[in-house]
Amino acid sequence: MDSDRGRAAVTADHRDFLKGLSKQERTLLIIREELYEGSWTEMTSDLEARLDKGPHVFELSETIEADIARIHKLIEYELQHDIDLGEYLEDHQ
Repeated sequence: MDSDRGRAAVTADHRDFLKGLSKQERTLLIIREELYEGSWTEMTSDLEARLDKGPHVFELSETIEADIARIHKLIEYELQHDIDLGEYLEDHQ
């Protein structure tokens, strides 16, 4: 388990947050769980490495940058609320 993930129980506020996630945010959360063993650090590092390798089609760079911004939003929520959103994905799919 990644050290930057929370451990608190889900609350109604957390359920509302999960329900309010965009399709892209939910997809990033699923990818984190399935491909990066729950690690935002590994996922972000991979995306940043892809950006650094260039050259890219402009649209791809914009997508990666938008995904990194979405990831930072999800990380911030998890840290603020001491929660691992990935643990609650199945309840809200």
